Amino acid sequence: MNEQSTPADQYVLTLSCPDKQGIVHAVSSYLFMTGCNIEDSQQFGDHDTGLFFMRVHFSAEAPVRVDKLRASFAAIGDSFHMDWQINRVEDRMRVVLMVSKFGHCLNDLLFRASIGALPVEIAAVVSNHTDFAELVGSYNIPFHHIPVTRENKAEAEARLLELVREQDVELVVLARYMQVLSDDLCKQLSGRIINIHHSFLPSFKGAKPYHQAHARGVKLIGATAHYVTADLDEGPIIEQEVERVGHGVTPDQLVAIGRDVECQALARAVKWHAERRILLNGRRTVVFA
Repeated sequence: MNEQSTPADQYVLTLSCPDKQGIVHAVSSYLFMTGCNIEDSQQFGDHDTGLFFMRVHFSAEAPVRVDKLRASFAAIGDSFHMDWQINRVEDRMRVVLMVSKFGHCLNDLLFRASIGALPVEIAAVVSNHTDFAELVGSYNIPFHHIPVTRENKAEAEARLLELVREQDVELVVLARYMQVLSDDLCKQLSGRIINIHHSFLPSFKGAKPYHQAHARGVKLIGATAHYVTADLDEGPIIEQEVERVGHGVTPDQLVAIGRDVECQALARAVKWHAERRILLNGRRTVVFA
Protein backbone atom coordinates (compact mmCIF):
# COMPACT_ATOMS: atom_id res chain seq x y z
CA MET A 1 0.00 0.00 0.00
CA ASN A 2 1.26 3.50 -0.77
CA GLU A 3 0.96 5.09 2.64
CA GLN A 4 1.80 8.55 1.30
CA SER A 5 -1.64 8.80 -0.32
CA THR A 6 -3.64 7.65 2.72
CA PRO A 7 -5.92 10.07 4.57
CA ALA A 8 -5.24 11.71 7.93
CA ASP A 9 -6.97 8.99 9.99
CA GLN A 10 -4.24 6.44 9.26
CA TYR A 11 -1.77 5.43 11.96
CA VAL A 12 1.21 3.15 12.57
CA LEU A 13 1.84 1.33 15.84
CA THR A 14 5.29 -0.16 16.39
CA LEU A 15 6.32 -2.13 19.44
CA SER A 16 8.94 -4.42 20.89
CA CYS A 17 8.76 -6.30 24.17
CA PRO A 18 9.57 -9.61 25.85
CA ASP A 19 7.77 -12.33 23.92
CA LYS A 20 4.80 -13.90 25.70
CA GLN A 21 1.31 -15.10 24.94
CA GLY A 22 -1.45 -12.59 24.39
CA ILE A 23 0.39 -9.68 22.77
CA VAL A 24 -1.31 -9.88 19.37
CA HIS A 25 -4.69 -10.47 21.01
CA ALA A 26 -4.24 -7.45 23.28
CA VAL A 27 -3.27 -5.18 20.38
CA SER A 28 -6.05 -6.35 18.04
CA SER A 29 -8.64 -6.15 20.83
CA TYR A 30 -7.56 -2.62 21.67
CA LEU A 31 -7.90 -1.53 18.05
CA PHE A 32 -11.33 -3.17 17.77
CA MET A 33 -12.58 -1.55 20.98
CA THR A 34 -11.40 1.89 19.85
CA GLY A 35 -13.17 1.62 16.49
CA CYS A 36 -10.02 1.06 14.46
CA ASN A 37 -9.38 -1.29 11.57
CA ILE A 38 -6.11 -3.12 10.85
CA GLU A 39 -4.90 -2.35 7.33
CA ASP A 40 -1.64 -4.29 7.54
CA SER A 41 0.19 -6.14 10.31
CA GLN A 42 3.67 -7.65 10.53
CA GLN A 43 5.29 -9.38 13.47
CA PHE A 44 8.42 -11.30 14.42
CA GLY A 45 9.43 -13.26 17.47
CA ASP A 46 13.19 -13.63 17.93
CA HIS A 47 13.96 -16.91 19.69
CA ASP A 48 17.57 -15.83 20.26
CA THR A 49 16.75 -12.67 22.23
CA GLY A 50 13.26 -13.62 23.47
CA LEU A 51 11.87 -10.40 22.08
CA PHE A 52 8.72 -9.81 20.05
CA PHE A 53 8.39 -7.10 17.38
CA MET A 54 5.26 -5.80 15.69
CA ARG A 55 4.21 -3.10 13.22
CA VAL A 56 0.51 -2.41 12.67
CA HIS A 57 -0.86 0.03 10.11
CA PHE A 58 -4.44 0.84 11.11
CA SER A 59 -7.22 3.30 10.35
CA ALA A 60 -9.87 4.88 12.53
CA GLU A 61 -13.55 4.98 11.56
CA ALA A 62 -13.62 8.58 12.76
CA PRO A 63 -10.61 10.90 13.00
CA VAL A 64 -9.04 10.79 16.44
CA ARG A 65 -6.17 12.75 17.93
CA VAL A 66 -2.99 10.72 18.10
CA ASP A 67 -2.34 11.80 21.68
CA LYS A 68 -5.64 10.20 22.71
CA LEU A 69 -4.63 6.95 21.05
CA ARG A 70 -1.31 7.05 22.87
CA ALA A 71 -2.95 7.74 26.20
CA SER A 72 -5.45 4.89 25.83
CA PHE A 73 -2.80 2.41 24.68
CA ALA A 74 -0.38 3.19 27.52
CA ALA A 75 -1.91 0.63 29.90
CA ILE A 76 -1.39 -2.17 27.38
CA GLY A 77 2.15 -1.02 26.74
CA ASP A 78 2.90 -1.05 30.46
CA SER A 79 1.35 -4.48 31.02
CA PHE A 80 3.63 -6.09 28.43
CA HIS A 81 6.68 -3.88 29.16
CA MET A 82 6.59 -2.57 25.60
CA ASP A 83 8.78 -0.04 23.90
CA TRP A 84 6.10 1.39 21.60
CA GLN A 85 5.08 4.32 19.43
CA ILE A 86 1.91 5.43 17.65
CA ASN A 87 2.30 7.90 14.81
CA ARG A 88 0.08 9.37 12.12
CA VAL A 89 0.95 8.21 8.62
CA GLU A 90 0.32 11.72 7.29
CA ASP A 91 2.99 13.29 9.50
CA ARG A 92 6.22 13.37 7.51
CA MET A 93 9.37 12.75 9.49
CA ARG A 94 11.62 15.80 9.77
CA VAL A 95 15.16 15.02 8.65
CA VAL A 96 18.56 16.71 8.56
CA LEU A 97 20.99 15.63 5.83
CA MET A 98 24.74 15.94 6.38
CA VAL A 99 27.32 15.93 3.57
CA SER A 100 30.96 16.75 2.91
CA LYS A 101 32.45 16.74 -0.61
CA PHE A 102 30.74 13.77 -2.31
CA GLY A 103 27.23 14.85 -3.30
CA HIS A 104 25.67 11.83 -5.04
CA CYS A 105 23.68 10.60 -2.02
CA LEU A 106 22.64 14.14 -1.10
CA ASN A 107 21.44 14.85 -4.64
CA ASP A 108 19.55 11.55 -4.75
CA LEU A 109 17.76 12.12 -1.43
CA LEU A 110 16.87 15.72 -2.29
CA PHE A 111 15.30 14.63 -5.57
CA ARG A 112 13.43 11.66 -4.10
CA ALA A 113 12.00 13.84 -1.34
CA SER A 114 10.98 16.54 -3.83
CA ILE A 115 8.90 14.11 -5.92
CA GLY A 116 7.31 12.40 -2.93
CA ALA A 117 9.28 9.16 -3.21
CA LEU A 118 10.54 9.66 0.35
CA PRO A 119 7.96 10.41 3.07
CA VAL A 120 10.18 12.98 4.77
CA GLU A 121 10.47 16.71 5.23
CA ILE A 122 14.07 17.82 4.89
CA ALA A 123 14.43 20.51 7.54
CA ALA A 124 18.01 21.41 6.68
CA VAL A 125 21.28 20.30 5.13
CA VAL A 126 24.46 20.59 7.19
CA SER A 127 27.95 20.46 5.71
CA ASN A 128 31.51 21.10 6.79
CA HIS A 129 32.08 22.54 3.30
CA THR A 130 30.17 24.96 1.06
CA ASP A 131 30.30 22.93 -2.18
CA PHE A 132 26.59 22.07 -2.25
CA ALA A 133 25.06 25.27 -0.93
CA GLU A 134 23.73 26.20 -4.38
CA LEU A 135 22.27 22.73 -5.00
CA VAL A 136 20.47 22.74 -1.65
CA GLY A 137 19.24 26.29 -2.22
CA SER A 138 17.64 25.22 -5.51
CA TYR A 139 15.30 23.03 -3.42
CA ASN A 140 14.52 25.96 -1.07
CA ILE A 141 16.01 24.05 1.86
CA PRO A 142 18.16 25.84 4.49
CA PHE A 143 21.89 25.13 4.17
CA HIS A 144 24.08 25.34 7.27
CA HIS A 145 27.85 25.51 6.88
CA ILE A 146 29.41 24.17 10.08
CA PRO A 147 33.18 23.83 9.63
CA VAL A 148 34.82 21.11 11.71
CA THR A 149 38.38 21.14 12.99
CA ARG A 150 40.09 19.26 15.78
CA GLU A 151 39.83 22.38 17.93
CA ASN A 152 36.13 23.20 17.34
CA LYS A 153 34.64 19.68 17.01
CA ALA A 154 32.70 19.90 20.28
CA GLU A 155 31.29 23.31 19.34
CA ALA A 156 30.30 22.08 15.86
CA GLU A 157 28.44 19.10 17.30
CA ALA A 158 26.72 21.35 19.84
CA ARG A 159 25.46 23.50 16.94
CA LEU A 160 24.16 20.38 15.20
CA LEU A 161 22.30 19.24 18.34
CA GLU A 162 20.82 22.71 18.73
CA LEU A 163 19.57 22.58 15.14
CA VAL A 164 18.07 19.12 15.71
CA ARG A 165 16.18 20.39 18.77
CA GLU A 166 15.06 23.68 17.22
CA GLN A 167 13.77 22.01 14.05
CA ASP A 168 12.13 19.06 15.84
CA VAL A 169 14.26 16.66 13.79
CA GLU A 170 13.71 12.93 14.22
CA LEU A 171 16.42 11.59 11.90
CA VAL A 172 19.94 12.66 10.89
CA VAL A 173 21.28 11.16 7.66
CA LEU A 174 24.99 11.07 6.95
CA ALA A 175 24.89 11.32 3.16
CA ARG A 176 28.64 10.84 2.77
CA TYR A 177 29.51 13.11 5.69
CA MET A 178 33.21 12.45 6.18
CA GLN A 179 33.63 13.26 9.85
CA VAL A 180 33.75 10.83 12.77
CA LEU A 181 31.07 11.73 15.31
CA SER A 182 31.90 11.79 19.01
CA ASP A 183 30.74 9.04 21.35
CA ASP A 184 28.56 11.57 23.18
CA LEU A 185 26.74 12.67 20.02
CA CYS A 186 26.19 9.05 18.97
CA LYS A 187 24.63 8.30 22.36
CA GLN A 188 22.40 11.40 22.34
CA LEU A 189 21.05 10.52 18.89
CA SER A 190 21.07 6.74 19.30
CA GLY A 191 18.81 5.06 16.76
CA ARG A 192 18.32 8.40 14.98
CA ILE A 193 21.43 8.61 12.75
CA ILE A 194 21.82 6.60 9.55
CA ASN A 195 25.12 6.34 7.68
CA ILE A 196 26.14 4.88 4.31
CA HIS A 197 29.49 3.31 3.49
CA HIS A 198 31.03 0.98 0.96
CA SER A 199 30.91 -2.66 2.01
CA PHE A 200 34.65 -3.02 1.53
CA LEU A 201 35.12 -1.98 5.14
CA PRO A 202 37.03 -3.21 7.04
CA SER A 203 38.90 -5.06 4.26
CA PHE A 204 39.77 -1.91 2.34
CA LYS A 205 40.25 0.88 4.83
CA GLY A 206 41.64 4.33 4.18
CA ALA A 207 41.84 6.30 0.97
CA LYS A 208 40.50 5.14 -2.40
CA PRO A 209 38.77 1.92 -1.30
CA TYR A 210 37.42 1.28 -4.82
CA HIS A 211 40.93 1.48 -6.24
CA GLN A 212 42.10 -0.97 -3.57
CA ALA A 213 39.21 -3.25 -4.52
CA HIS A 214 40.12 -3.02 -8.19
CA ALA A 215 43.68 -4.01 -7.42
CA ARG A 216 42.36 -7.11 -5.66
CA GLY A 217 39.98 -8.02 -8.50
CA VAL A 218 36.72 -7.86 -6.56
CA LYS A 219 33.61 -9.24 -8.24
CA LEU A 220 30.93 -7.51 -6.13
CA ILE A 221 30.47 -3.81 -5.46
CA GLY A 222 28.54 -3.19 -2.28
CA ALA A 223 27.17 -0.55 0.08
CA THR A 224 25.75 -0.76 3.60
CA ALA A 225 23.29 1.56 5.33
CA HIS A 226 23.42 1.31 9.11
CA TYR A 227 22.65 3.14 12.33
CA VAL A 228 25.57 5.08 13.77
CA THR A 229 27.09 4.00 17.06
CA ALA A 230 30.28 4.86 18.90
CA ASP A 231 31.87 1.82 17.20
CA LEU A 232 32.86 3.23 13.81
CA ASP A 233 30.93 1.63 10.93
CA GLU A 234 29.74 -1.21 13.15
CA GLY A 235 26.20 -0.07 14.00
CA PRO A 236 23.08 -2.17 13.34
CA ILE A 237 22.72 -2.83 9.61
CA ILE A 238 19.50 -1.68 7.93
CA GLU A 239 20.05 -2.41 4.25
CA GLN A 240 22.75 -3.58 1.85
CA GLU A 241 23.00 -3.39 -1.94
CA VAL A 242 25.41 -5.14 -4.30
CA GLU A 243 26.26 -5.08 -8.00
CA ARG A 244 28.28 -7.76 -9.76
CA VAL A 245 31.21 -6.51 -11.82
CA GLY A 246 33.53 -8.13 -14.35
CA HIS A 247 37.28 -8.11 -14.85
CA GLY A 248 37.12 -5.39 -17.47
CA VAL A 249 35.85 -2.53 -15.31
CA THR A 250 38.21 0.33 -14.50
CA PRO A 251 38.66 1.95 -11.07
CA ASP A 252 36.62 4.96 -12.22
CA GLN A 253 33.81 2.66 -13.36
CA LEU A 254 33.89 0.95 -9.95
CA VAL A 255 33.53 4.35 -8.30
CA ALA A 256 30.49 5.14 -10.48
CA ILE A 257 28.87 1.79 -9.74
CA GLY A 258 29.62 2.27 -6.06
CA ARG A 259 27.89 5.64 -6.05
CA ASP A 260 24.75 4.08 -7.52
CA VAL A 261 24.54 1.27 -4.96
CA GLU A 262 25.23 3.71 -2.12
CA CYS A 263 22.30 5.87 -3.25
CA GLN A 264 19.97 2.89 -3.51
CA ALA A 265 20.84 1.41 -0.12
CA LEU A 266 20.67 4.75 1.70
CA ALA A 267 17.38 5.78 0.09
CA ARG A 268 15.71 2.53 1.11
CA ALA A 269 17.04 2.81 4.66
CA VAL A 270 15.75 6.38 5.03
CA LYS A 271 12.37 5.44 3.56
CA TRP A 272 11.92 2.45 5.85
CA HIS A 273 12.95 4.46 8.91
CA ALA A 274 10.55 7.26 7.98
CA GLU A 275 7.74 4.73 7.56
CA ARG A 276 8.49 3.29 11.01
CA ARG A 277 9.44 -0.09 9.55
CA ILE A 278 12.70 -0.59 11.48
CA LEU A 279 12.98 -1.78 15.07
CA LEU A 280 16.27 -2.19 16.90
CA ASN A 281 17.06 -5.68 18.15
CA GLY A 282 20.29 -5.27 20.08
CA ARG A 283 23.08 -4.96 17.54
CA ARG A 284 20.73 -6.01 14.74
CA THR A 285 17.54 -4.64 13.21
CA VAL A 286 14.10 -6.00 12.41
CA VAL A 287 12.97 -4.48 9.11
CA PHE A 288 9.30 -4.85 8.15
CA ALA A 289 9.87 -3.86 4.53
